[in-house]
Amino acid sequence: MVPVVGLWRPRWPFWLALAAIAGSASVSAWALATVIDSGTLRYTLGGWAPPLGIEYVVDHVAAFVATVVTGVALMVVVSTRQAAAWEMRGRLGFFYSLVLLLIAGLTGIVVTGDLFNVFVFLEISSLAAYALVFLGGRRGMVAGYRYLILGSIGGSFYLLGVAFLYFTTGTLNMADTLAILREAGPSTPVSAGAVFIFIGLGLKMALVPLHLWLPDAYTYAPSSVSALIAPIVTKVGAYVMIRMFLSVFPDGYLTDEVPIGTTLIVVGLASMVFGSAAAMGQRDIRRMLAYSSISQVGLIAVGIGLATPLGFVAALLHIMNHAIMKATLFLASASVRLTTGASEIEGMAGLARGMPITMTAFAVGAVSMIGIPPSVGFFSKWYLSLAAIEEGRWVVVAFVLVSSLLSAVYLFRVLERAFLTPSPVPEYPAIAGAAPDAPLLPGSSGLRAGSGEPPRAAEPAIAMVREPSADVTLPIVLLAAATIVLGVLNVVVVTNVLEPGV
Repeated sequence: MVPVVGLWRPRWPFWLALAAIAGSASVSAWALATVIDSGTLRYTLGGWAPPLGIEYVVDHVAAFVATVVTGVALMVVVSTRQAAAWEMRGRLGFFYSLVLLLIAGLTGIVVTGDLFNVFVFLEISSLAAYALVFLGGRRGMVAGYRYLILGSIGGSFYLLGVAFLYFTTGTLNMADTLAILREAGPSTPVSAGAVFIFIGLGLKMALVPLHLWLPDAYTYAPSSVSALIAPIVTKVGAYVMIRMFLSVFPDGYLTDEVPIGTTLIVVGLASMVFGSAAAMGQRDIRRMLAYSSISQVGLIAVGIGLATPLGFVAALLHIMNHAIMKATLFLASASVRLTTGASEIEGMAGLARGMPITMTAFAVGAVSMIGIPPSVGFFSKWYLSLAAIEEGRWVVVAFVLVSSLLSAVYLFRVLERAFLTPSPVPEYPAIAGAAPDAPLLPGSSGLRAGSGEPPRAAEPAIAMVREPSADVTLPIVLLAAATIVLGVLNVVVVTNVLEPGV
């Protein structure tokens, strides 16, 4: 409905998309409460009973991830309304239809209990994500094309792996596959299928060395797009990995018969250090956050690779943590770019005095990314370290500490510029008749050179910077507050949702 209505009423697509996402978030939260109280929910699509038909299964883990995906998406869509209106320039119907397709695909991946249906929803979400990145102009098209090629390869690997499982078991239902594999025992086709599946999912998660699509996609996509795909897209790939351990392959198969677990630990550790080290050298804040995402998904991969209940708990908790933290950071940077036009770290000097609420929320998200208690980011790293110690893998603890220290280096650099560095004094030449696409003036709240604004050479730039409207700022504040509240209440989440789920 959204693109058609957008042709008739250009302002309506946002409200229709908002209503749909708010409804999805509400139903996801209701499903989570129902699962905690009454157990797993099941639905047979079209009335065809499994294993022949497609089954939707909402257990503790699925309801938890669905709530995270839809809840974070709701906050992002609200906060980026103004940025989307500015960046899309009359294409809002097209934009919000892609947003809804993306979220439909991601939630479909989470709730389905069918291996092939995962592929179908994976392609729906991926195609929407490619198109959203394409909206970033020339550089966005190049980044989106690379994303499309590598993402298609990842999807092909996953599909090939599922084909190996299907030829061996004769079923695509996850629960039925698990039951048959338990009775049949190890076999070469099943092991090969597992390898192909995890290669494909590793590419979707952007694990090193399969990460090449991610930095440019997050950097050159429109701000309203990168703030949406960065927190949730790679996390759903991580969820599918966890689902393979929990619901498809028998206990121990992916650690004893096929060294998937060990490989995930090695690749995850490499991603943690590489992502943090690469982020330290970036000048563009979006690119810095993109490399930071590679580091953070490495933490999730290590938790999955440990293949213990506590490791899975740590991985799932960090899926939620990273979605909230990264949404906070990307939304704050998008707010800064919308207000000042600045996207480089050097351009954020003294910004905390003009945008104290936004930059404080950014600081809270940064503190949580580093892992300072009582933020939620600390506790997932804590659980991951405990899970590694239980398995005698002290090297994981060392890498977690090193990654956190590197994160502190590049994030505190931003905070130092925003909170402690004096704002520069701008010199605004009067440029009569400047083109409409002239660059935004620093600190000009969106004013462009030659827009008729009189020169203010003697006035600090920060004096002209103001917080954006409440609809932009409030979701950022709520997400930042969630990083603290969920950190304090992490035991409630772990004991009532994650431990029963794993």
